[in-house]
Amino acid sequence: MEELLKRITFNKDVLCGKPLIRGLRISVEMILELLAKGATEKEILQDYPQLEPDDLRAALLYAHHMVAREDVFDQYRSA
Repeated sequence: MEELLKRITFNKDVLCGKPLIRGLRISVEMILELLAKGATEKEILQDYPQLEPDDLRAALLYAHHMVAREDVFDQYRSA
């Protein structure tokens, strides 16, 4: 899992420092948005041939780590 996270990089001069895939100008945010909108892994890899399957898994793992660290406040919990 740690090897996957090494694919996530940061550069303050690229996309305002957002997490990137392997230093490419492809953000984790964009990958997550594509997946959330229903794009398949195959479609994403066809549209962005510089990506590899592990890049998509790395984006998901990074998102998981970010959400797992979130604090949940009582005002946001459903009754």
